[in-house]
Amino acid sequence: MLSYFVKELKIARIGNNSMQYIKLRHFLKDYTIFSLNDIRQLEPNFHRRRLNEWQEKGYIKKVVKEYYIFSDKPIDENALFEIANRIYKPSYISFEAALSFYQFIPESVYGITSASTRRTYTFHTHIGNFLYRTIKPDLFFGYEMNAYNGNVYKIAGPEKSLLDFLYLNHHLRTDPDFESLRINHEIFFHVIDLNKLNAYSLKYSQKTLTNRLNQFIRFLSNQRERINA
Repeated sequence: MLSYFVKELKIARIGNNSMQYIKLRHFLKDYTIFSLNDIRQLEPNFHRRRLNEWQEKGYIKKVVKEYYIFSDKPIDENALFEIANRIYKPSYISFEAALSFYQFIPESVYGITSASTRRTYTFHTHIGNFLYRTIKPDLFFGYEMNAYNGNVYKIAGPEKSLLDFLYLNHHLRTDPDFESLRINHEIFFHVIDLNKLNAYSLKYSQKTLTNRLNQFIRFLSNQRERINA
């Protein structure tokens, strides 16, 4: 008789767990990525062991500590950018990832690169690599809120993404260095606001950066003139 009640209790518990997952899946359906705190906003008494159970069942996958995605959630570039924002705050997409997004460089890049006021860090995950590079707090500006499918993420504007890239890549100094970047000069001059670029550059208070930026623009201008000649 006791074994019968134990069996019934286990069945009821499994049923309750399934219902809890279905209910939370419904409320979190628009989340690209979610955390234990997100769940507890809906279910204050939610126990984290449920997350382990759901991983074992293949319902969810851990991205990094405390953050999860639903196993059947489509993950595209926009989703990766949003995830990058959430798992390491404060941060915004910049550097190579942003340059590729604006089609300044011709190919996709390794990992999702972001700027952050926190220490440099990298997450290696099953959905991609997320790289964060440190900038000063007073340089945490110039990003935009990009909306997609009801969600948003922060990404550096074209001008800020270029400056961030040059700022942390001190070795880029000569025309051959700039040529190796394979920047599309037509897209660059169509997209970039030179007045905004120059105004932003002054905020870095770094003469060497300003000089390299001016040399870089001259290089692209000369390249455009040669091709259009």
